[in-house]
Amino acid sequence: MLSLPSWKCPEWTLNASQVNVSSPEFTEEWQKRIRELQGAIMVASCIQILVGFSGLIGFLMRFIGPLTIAPTISLVALPLFDPVGNDAGIHWGISFMTIFLIMLFSQFLKNIPVPVPVYGGEKKCHTSKFYLFQFFPVLLALCISWFICFVLTVTNTLPSSPTEYGYLARTDTKSNVLRQAPWFRIPYPGQWGRPTISLAGVFGIIAGVVSSMVESVGDYYACARLVGAPPPPKHAINRGIGIEGLGCLLAGAWGTGNGTTSFSENVGALGITKFCTSSYIRVLPFWPRLDHSGKGEVGMSQLAHCSQASSRKHLSGAIETRM
Repeated sequence: MLSLPSWKCPEWTLNASQVNVSSPEFTEEWQKRIRELQGAIMVASCIQILVGFSGLIGFLMRFIGPLTIAPTISLVALPLFDPVGNDAGIHWGISFMTIFLIMLFSQFLKNIPVPVPVYGGEKKCHTSKFYLFQFFPVLLALCISWFICFVLTVTNTLPSSPTEYGYLARTDTKSNVLRQAPWFRIPYPGQWGRPTISLAGVFGIIAGVVSSMVESVGDYYACARLVGAPPPPKHAINRGIGIEGLGCLLAGAWGTGNGTTSFSENVGALGITKFCTSSYIRVLPFWPRLDHSGKGEVGMSQLAHCSQASSRKHLSGAIETRM
């Protein structure tokens, strides 16, 4: 929607280092776009709520399979090539280094434990093995890349002129935004003004909602397989889609500028890290649970202690909570 000519950002707003972000003109430029997104998301989310809680998505499950989900997710990802290329092109050296570190940590160093100091138990002070690279491959890579950019910024190795290549890789290009931001702020519905609604915006978001529902169905099955849970039944999928629609409605009312949905990258993170402990719990209100007889029963399932054993297709334990 924001790629339409009427909603393209003015030229004078493209360079954040030369814009007074607190000026009324700049504030109105981004707030009117947020208001347009708010209205479109709220209307489109009502359709998702209807599809989910009416059971329509469960009925359509007979038409949604791997041959439907795979092309849909691919088509959703295709438009991301342009922004990814633009952002990575800020400094290709830093970008390739980040990619290399993620691959190094997640594929080659994942089974190497790191000794960490621990206090407690019978031994009091001792060291314990922690698979740091397996649990935090992406976070570690991003932190290391940012620190290198910080060092290059402090030493003025990166160019200081906004017109030179690599300037946006500096860590101080948007420091004024952090300085001007309030320490505490409580969001509330309609905080950017009254939402606006246009036909083009609503249909654009509806297209995204449809693809999001198809992708979410694939995420539910993929997540179930990764953690060793049974496939989610149709009525559970209906509730999941309905709850996602409700989340989109609330997000639109609060003006976050985006909807809420299951995130394929998080499912992929489960596959990479094999990590789902009691300190890293996913609350799934739509997930099937098993009673002692092994029959499926729907409730709130907090899957926990899904450690490296999940890669061997079994769980080391689970915490179950009935509604």
